[in-house]
Amino acid sequence: MFKRVIKSLLVGEGILLLLVCSLALYQKRVVDVYSDTGLSDSTISLEEKEKNETDSSVNKPKDFIKWVDYHVTYQAMEDAYEFDKESQSGTVKINWIELLAYLGAKNGGEFRNYKTRDMQAIVDQLINEGKTMEELTKDMKYYDYYHEAYEAVLGGFVGEYEIETKTETGESTWEKQYGLKAYLPIAKNFPYSDYDDFGVSRSYGFKRRHLGHDMMGQVGTPVIAVESGYVEAIGWNQYGGWRIGIRSFDGKRYYYYAHLRKNHPYVSDLKEGSIVSAGDVIGYLGRTGYSNVENTNNIDTPHLHFGMQIIFDESQKECNSEIWIDCYQIIKFLYQHRSETRKNEETKEWYRINEIHDPAVIEYKKKQGID
Repeated sequence: MFKRVIKSLLVGEGILLLLVCSLALYQKRVVDVYSDTGLSDSTISLEEKEKNETDSSVNKPKDFIKWVDYHVTYQAMEDAYEFDKESQSGTVKINWIELLAYLGAKNGGEFRNYKTRDMQAIVDQLINEGKTMEELTKDMKYYDYYHEAYEAVLGGFVGEYEIETKTETGESTWEKQYGLKAYLPIAKNFPYSDYDDFGVSRSYGFKRRHLGHDMMGQVGTPVIAVESGYVEAIGWNQYGGWRIGIRSFDGKRYYYYAHLRKNHPYVSDLKEGSIVSAGDVIGYLGRTGYSNVENTNNIDTPHLHFGMQIIFDESQKECNSEIWIDCYQIIKFLYQHRSETRKNEETKEWYRINEIHDPAVIEYKKKQGID
């Protein structure tokens, strides 16, 4: 009996000692953290240190979207865009991405049963009933998610810009416009064929899913920058052959153009870091790739492989969980806006006829200190 009592006391004393030591170590850790910040230990209480340490969230992982299934149909995008554009002359401005996000949140991201009247009903509440989007979505649990996701996909497509027009005497004039400033990746007047091939099997190198959209056309067809941005990658890739990777200025979209023409894949002055405007000619359709040997034609059917990667955090850029979306419906939507080009017979290069001034380019150059 006496031995059991002694044993219990010793155990209790050990636990108490352990708690005291733990508290001392914790206090030291808190002091160490704040001494690195230059804050005086004598002026900050332990309670304040604990609160500040919690608030700092130094070791808390960043919260960002990990996946997006983009199922918005061409018709839904077209309707939302038209409502947005038409509203610019009125007192109530409609945001096309907000309309799409509302329907995405309402229907779990599915648009298979979408009807124009579904969107018209939202617009009526905004314009005729004086409702705000905040009021309409306040009880929608996932609206913020869909808005952030669709903004990442479509954020640079619509807005203000200036388009160049030429007079009969050849003088250039600039006209301010609001509308679609993203372009189809195939130049105007050049034929192509396509279908929704996203996710189909590929076997070269290893078995995998096709994470892009193939547009079959003639070798040498001018390839167009869909959105303004900067060249992040250019050169040879075993799978894509000669390819170009262009990043949007907000960092959310990475456009991948692959299987470009042998010997002359790009416009002559394009290089890593080059700034391009939406509608610029960046390269030429071909059939290079599927080879470790540079400048090899190993693709049976000439085509442009066009891909869109969505990036919410830089850790997603090159990893096993990259977000590549099915952009077939986006391509259908962009068909209405094709860049017209002309060939320079001396250099054999193609170039756009009508230049644009994109505010996104101007703002990026300003931030980078580029004249």
